[in-house]
Amino acid sequence: MITFRRRSELATPATNDRMFAKAAASDADLVFLDLEDAVAPALREQARAKAVTALNDQDWGSTARAVRINGIDTRWAYADIIELVTGARDNLDTIIVPKVTAARDVWWVDVLLTQIEATIGLTEPIRLEVLIEDVAGVANAQAIATASPRLDALIFGAGDLSVSQRARVDTNFKPRVSYPGDFWHYARMQVLTAARVGGVLAIDAPYPDFKDERGYAEEAEHAAALGFDGKWAIHPAQIAIANEVFAPTQAEIERAQRNLDAYRTAEAQGLGATSVDGQLVDAAHVKLAMAVLAQSPRA
Repeated sequence: MITFRRRSELATPATNDRMFAKAAASDADLVFLDLEDAVAPALREQARAKAVTALNDQDWGSTARAVRINGIDTRWAYADIIELVTGARDNLDTIIVPKVTAARDVWWVDVLLTQIEATIGLTEPIRLEVLIEDVAGVANAQAIATASPRLDALIFGAGDLSVSQRARVDTNFKPRVSYPGDFWHYARMQVLTAARVGGVLAIDAPYPDFKDERGYAEEAEHAAALGFDGKWAIHPAQIAIANEVFAPTQAEIERAQRNLDAYRTAEAQGLGATSVDGQLVDAAHVKLAMAVLAQSPRA
């Protein structure tokens, strides 16, 4: 069972040296240095060394350290993994694999990592998060979610999925015409359901319009309501919003504790249900309460 948090995952281009210290000092639960979309193809090979230097030299505190490699269908992927792991060793926590379309994609990275770890003597396995951002990935999400014991999270990616799906959306991945409800609801639920089946976290898509903090917050709130555990941040301004939205409020924590306490009291009296403020509290409510308390700061 996943016990750590990934409320916010901050994207940082691996070629932008001046952003490394700020990213490392941020309040993001995870920071990933991006070797893929944020880096021009001509610079992707030299970006690896910059990422390794940042992983080794910056003080990351409790922030999880990750790198998004290039897709395994590109010529860069295998060298990305080899150079990152051999160069950063214990200073790399997680590799994010983009454009995963099937379980075999995860298996390929897992096998390569296993061989590298055995060769260089790493005792702590590198963790994996994978992006579901292709129609095949959406269709195969459950198989992907159960493909490797290294896997910690599925990430929903609306950008490349827009292309794969031939969706008519704007640069913020919103439909260009009036559309009833959440345009991405089906894909989000596929990712979320698969993540829960696999026992891993579900992370919501980035929100490109980083100046629209209200829009980001609303999208995060909707994802959190569905059950997502966190959201990507493409700008530091989005971190605090995600950290707040994907954590329970004090009122929610207090209500959960009251429900749990009341149920335990009723249970001791041989009852299978009770009420709090005129509302039923039974075994299902206890599970909900425990889930809320597990996400609280003191958990």
